[in-house]
Amino acid sequence: MLPEPITYCFYRYRGLCLHTSIVTTFTIMMAAAPLQASVAPKASACGYLAGLIDKAPPSGPLFLPSYPTVESGPLHGAAYLYDNAVAAIALVGCGEQDKAYRIGSAILWAIDNDRTWHDGRLRNAYAAAVVANGPVKLPGWWDNTQNKWLEDRYQVGSDNGNMAWAMLALLSIDDVNTGSRFRDGAARLGVWVAQWADTRGTGGFTGGTFGHEPTPEVRTWKSTEHNTDLAAAFGLLAIRTGDSHWRDKATAAEHFVDTMWAPACACFAAGTAEDGVTHNPTLALDAQIWPLTALHGAAGKFAAAMTTAEQRMSVGGGFSYGEDRDGVWTEGTGQMALLMKLLGRTERAESLIAVIESQRSPDGGFYATTVRELPTGFVLDTDPTKPRLYFRLSHLGAASWAALAERGFNPFTMTKGLP
Repeated sequence: MLPEPITYCFYRYRGLCLHTSIVTTFTIMMAAAPLQASVAPKASACGYLAGLIDKAPPSGPLFLPSYPTVESGPLHGAAYLYDNAVAAIALVGCGEQDKAYRIGSAILWAIDNDRTWHDGRLRNAYAAAVVANGPVKLPGWWDNTQNKWLEDRYQVGSDNGNMAWAMLALLSIDDVNTGSRFRDGAARLGVWVAQWADTRGTGGFTGGTFGHEPTPEVRTWKSTEHNTDLAAAFGLLAIRTGDSHWRDKATAAEHFVDTMWAPACACFAAGTAEDGVTHNPTLALDAQIWPLTALHGAAGKFAAAMTTAEQRMSVGGGFSYGEDRDGVWTEGTGQMALLMKLLGRTERAESLIAVIESQRSPDGGFYATTVRELPTGFVLDTDPTKPRLYFRLSHLGAASWAALAERGFNPFTMTKGLP
């Protein structure tokens, strides 16, 4: 008889969190994982991402696994939309447009081939594989305690921040050689996201949906990170299509982000509570870095956010997710390294990249964190007594941000510069 399931959060805070039930045997496996980073010579981060595509079947649209070394449970074979979108953009920055094209094609396939939805939305995660005929498969796992197949409520939902990253990924691939289908796909995603424009408080866009069809829960809170993503995605869509109404939506998202600035803290609030007005004061690293990287003039206007991050979130030569500073968050350290490189602070950028390189995993990728469990400062929606955590696993998102930092490629502008 298997032990009772234990609830954990494995996925990063993006307004929502992956809530899973996972048996103690998986936790034991995590506890046994070595903490030492690999010291063997490895390919560049770009080379690692390109190698993931090369190891896959040779043709067809493709979703990559977010946690490629996990062999069982809810994370096995799960391809998070955000991770795949960032990987596609990173591959473009690495000069691997053809490899990025395969991920972008999988995103396009998913828009048109969902098992239920045909309204322009995407799910937060898919099954990692070549996407073939029929509806795209969703991740899940067999639970022996319940004797049935389970799906995670976050994975099947549609988070607007992830939708924004999918838009950016499609626009990174869009060029004269691909016709307009990637651009058109981004616009279809934009139409779906646009319905979540909010009139409460300082406007912006709410979180999206959570849970299974036919009636997923509507998330009424607003995220600084989501709206930053959307400002960049809508703004780039306006440029690529020549349609000014996308610029209006970008302006609305950017205005919301601007109003999340707290001068007394010299930081951005994480967003709002469900009322759409009350600020969530939690300090999150990406909510500080991304506005400066994505929004025109923000790196100067809100430069104090970098000082706040250095003073309150730096640890071990890199950065943690929040203020606990219990370990390095590899992905966020890559985000800061990129910002430093874009600002011309090359020495600081290289020191952060060295920290990232020290977290190579045996598969050639990058551990999500330097410690077994890294707090985010947030708690589970389903159980406020339990924290949201990162775990020490090889992570596609971490590798993708390592590649972006390596190349100095801004995923919000598709250039090597700030907006």
